[in-house]
Amino acid sequence: QVQLVESGGGLVQAGGSLRLSCAASRRTFGGDAVGWFRQAPGKEREFVAAMNWSGRSTYYADSVKGRFTISRDGAKNTVSLQMSSLKPEDSAVYYCAAGPGGGYSAYTRWGRYDYWGQGTQVTVSS
Repeated sequence: QVQLVESGGGLVQAGGSLRLSCAASRRTFGGDAVGWFRQAPGKEREFVAAMNWSGRSTYYADSVKGRFTISRDGAKNTVSLQMSSLKPEDSAVYYCAAGPGGGYSAYTRWGRYDYWGQGTQVTVSS
């Protein structure tokens, strides 16, 4: 079992920045894939960003490409999501997830992840 704990959410104005962090109870997060997903009220959970544990491969949703950056700190066993140029449509609960990895879909589909954090709310005001 791996426990994931997100932090860093909050309220920010449009155009602002936030940094989310995800801490794991176990090194390597229990697998090769670490991802961020989000879910807004009344909408399905959607992929935001992911990376493999080595950091050699990163994946981003088109809607956040160029604005969000996923990274990891091996010494602290954390994965972060730096969010810039935030828009009101980025408002959602953000979840950190860990999974075994594999092909592209193993990083971008929420059903391919085994472990999830409790989520952290991000609200972007216009």
